[in-house]
Amino acid sequence: MKICVLVKEVPDAAVEKRLNNSTGRMDRSGEKNLNPYDTHAIEAAMQIREGGVAPVEEIVAVTMGPESAVRALHKAVSLGADRSVHLSDEAVAGSDVAATGYALAQTLRRESPDLVLLGQQSDDGECYTIGAVVAEHLGMPSLTQVIKMDVETGALRCERQAEYGYDTVQVSLPAVISVGDAINEPRYPSLKAIMGAKKKPLETVGAADVEIDTSKVGGENSAARWIAAKAPPAKAAGEIIEDEDTAETVEKIVAWLDERKLI
Repeated sequence: MKICVLVKEVPDAAVEKRLNNSTGRMDRSGEKNLNPYDTHAIEAAMQIREGGVAPVEEIVAVTMGPESAVRALHKAVSLGADRSVHLSDEAVAGSDVAATGYALAQTLRRESPDLVLLGQQSDDGECYTIGAVVAEHLGMPSLTQVIKMDVETGALRCERQAEYGYDTVQVSLPAVISVGDAINEPRYPSLKAIMGAKKKPLETVGAADVEIDTSKVGGENSAARWIAAKAPPAKAAGEIIEDEDTAETVEKIVAWLDERKLI
């Protein structure tokens, strides 16, 4: 079995999300990390390998992004991936979700994976749909919010979170699976793995290398366009009731709740 894991470089979670007003794209300056949701996908791949039910010949981390995105790939490799592929080309910069999904699918196509794993969302754009878009282009079945996977012959038996509980679904391989963060607890990379990550194979490819039709990617060719943005209205300060007299304080709280028809 060959597993490809889609990963993404995102701004550090501690950094306030900002838009570049001149381009409409997210401001990605400052500290960046591997998308934390994708670490669950890498861990899921490692657990399939270590489970031994199906032999895993290779785990490949795949990303699309600028030159700096190699750091996310190094982190993915330190967590267990055997090698990585970096799609980096100015032609794909600014792509919306649909265009990004197409570009990633073209990159994956040349790898011919038996299973594609990714996190349920990205920590920056918080998009939950990229897995489904990739699956559509690859002609593979897709599941989202998967929190448990059992490997069977030529298939996976998955448990996924649904609106009112859980669904158990059997999906044939090859498939694209978006895993939820409840599926596992990602391991920490060892010092040896961190030090050796840069020595593992990393292939950088451009749009032409993976046969991407450049008329379908990039900001100018994306269906979704940024028009304008504004900050949400500031919230009014809450009312503070000091507890000097307990009985009076209780009366004030009850009156406040009653006025808003909360009781």
